[in-house]
Amino acid sequence: MGKAIEVKGLRMSFKDREVLKGVDLEVKRGEIFALLGSNGAGKTTIVNILTTLQRQDGGIATVNGFDVASKPQHVRHAISLTGQFAAVDEILTGRENVILIAKLRHLDHPSQIADDLLNRFGLMDAADRKPSTYSGGMRRRLDIALSLVGKPRIIFLDEPTTGLDPEARIEVWKIVKELADGGTTVFLTTQYLEEAEQLADRMAILHEGRIIASGTLAELKQLFPKTQVEYVEKQPTLEEIFLAIIGKKEAI
Repeated sequence: MGKAIEVKGLRMSFKDREVLKGVDLEVKRGEIFALLGSNGAGKTTIVNILTTLQRQDGGIATVNGFDVASKPQHVRHAISLTGQFAAVDEILTGRENVILIAKLRHLDHPSQIADDLLNRFGLMDAADRKPSTYSGGMRRRLDIALSLVGKPRIIFLDEPTTGLDPEARIEVWKIVKELADGGTTVFLTTQYLEEAEQLADRMAILHEGRIIASGTLAELKQLFPKTQVEYVEKQPTLEEIFLAIIGKKEAI
């Protein structure tokens, strides 16, 4: 399958605070990878480094086979980023937003690209309206549609469902699954453990600047203390696993 992202010994500090303390992780091509962690754990910092928005203090990070520090332009051609809040132009219509990004990427037939993406994301009926009239779920769908202009191989979703209601969150989950089914590598950060449980092929837990556990959900379940069986065996949720791992590490 190959590696879409590889990180070794990643370090980053802000003033006197060390945010990343030697992070190691890898993401396979075509998978959904979830990075879990509490507020301030360093998730967004990792995304910013991998998307060339910040330069690390130490360690190596490669995306699509290119070093993010020495070959940022090559990395940018292969990726797209959707941040925590929808980055859409409020003055333009939904269709005009997509056309603008297509033109900025110097793509042919921007109007056709806009129609294809808007149709794919169920936004054709709202294509000629301004995003200010959209619901939260529609704005997020438009934001992700903008990220797919140019068919990036790797998409970074930094807490994509923050602030969305349950129905809109499920809409985004469906889109993410469709992206992976189409061969796109998805790097997802989230605080919602149910989200990772629903979407991720593999996941890692970032705590106090370090990856303290990683693997599939089944593998992480092996780190959870075995359930004591009385009448019915209760399988641990990802939330219980997450809290148990963090508690275990803090006690060391």
